[in-house]
Amino acid sequence: MAGALRALLLPLPLLLLLPAPAWEEISSHKSIGESCEKHAECQSTCCATNSLNPQKFCTPKTIFLQCLPWRKPEGHNCSDRTECRSDCCVRSSHSPQRLCTVKTIFLQCVPWRKPNGSLCRSRGECRSQCCIQLAEDSPNRCVPRSGILAQCLPL
Repeated sequence: MAGALRALLLPLPLLLLLPAPAWEEISSHKSIGESCEKHAECQSTCCATNSLNPQKFCTPKTIFLQCLPWRKPEGHNCSDRTECRSDCCVRSSHSPQRLCTVKTIFLQCVPWRKPNGSLCRSRGECRSQCCIQLAEDSPNRCVPRSGILAQCLPL
């Protein structure tokens, strides 16, 4: 029992040999998830936001030893692609508002397209990729694909 107690106390004098500022730096570094203001406060030397909340927290480094800032998930308003996790910030409707969107399996940003029933000039404007004139004297509208081969057919 006394031998085990001596083994536990042995490292303590070694820590006391360190200069006071070095000991304070070791004990004052914050762990991942603790709030911070500067990179130097964290064990990982990464202090960044991790949500829409502007408060910063200690975050881990990437495998390339870089600190990554938090980026917005799909559906949040954005003004630039760098604000989004997916690197995709596209117009969300007829208005100039833009949202973070997902990428396709080919790593392309999915653009916003008009829903069925909306006026259109070309098929690329429509979510269904179908823009046709429903009657001789009517304007073109986005319509759902229909039929066995999922074609653009009038309703």
